[in-house]
Amino acid sequence: MQGRHEIKHCISLADYYMLRQRLRAVLKQDAHAGPSGSYEIRSLYFDTAEDKALHEKLDGVRDRDKYRIRFYNHDTSVIHLEKKSKRVDIGFKTSAPLTAEECRRILQGDIEWMESSEHALVRELGDAMRGGGMKPKTIVDYTRDPFTYEAGNVRVTLDHHIRTGLQGVDFLDPDCVTIPAAPDVIILEVKWDNYLPDIVREVVQVPDTRAEAFSKYAICRAFE
Repeated sequence: MQGRHEIKHCISLADYYMLRQRLRAVLKQDAHAGPSGSYEIRSLYFDTAEDKALHEKLDGVRDRDKYRIRFYNHDTSVIHLEKKSKRVDIGFKTSAPLTAEECRRILQGDIEWMESSEHALVRELGDAMRGGGMKPKTIVDYTRDPFTYEAGNVRVTLDHHIRTGLQGVDFLDPDCVTIPAAPDVIILEVKWDNYLPDIVREVVQVPDTRAEAFSKYAICRAFE
């Protein structure tokens, strides 16, 4: 599995508009973004009763895992279960498809079927829910402006309008209540494989910022 380097920066609204223009001039906009240049993401994060994933993130544990399910642009016909892993400074992601009905069953605590799933990741989450106390914790909504650069397999994203579902986990309900979690926070995220081209490195430079281990999941949990 190919690991990915990753850096994150919190930037201001003024920096966001400036950086978005620079990115549009040099990188390609992701084809999934559509005419607006952005798309909506809804994720449902899982954690243990002791909030193991949350505490590992806040404590800066270098080797950690987290599970989530997500869909894009309010379209529940395509849903993915994802496992994000960090090993020292390299990130890994595995995914598996889920149907809306399978999501409903997971939310209702009906998980025995997961043991016989054809997808290893679904079986893994089922094991974690049965034996490790893993369960849905909170919904995280946000808007993403995505850009790509072929050399280095670079992906640059600007995430904003972050909202939390508090303790609500009705992931499939389009009318579920979410509230702004970080209205002034915009996250610049840069990911690449083996090298980051100089032209991209220069484009994403924002004065007076530094790399931060910002977690949308963590800030959304802070409202409970």
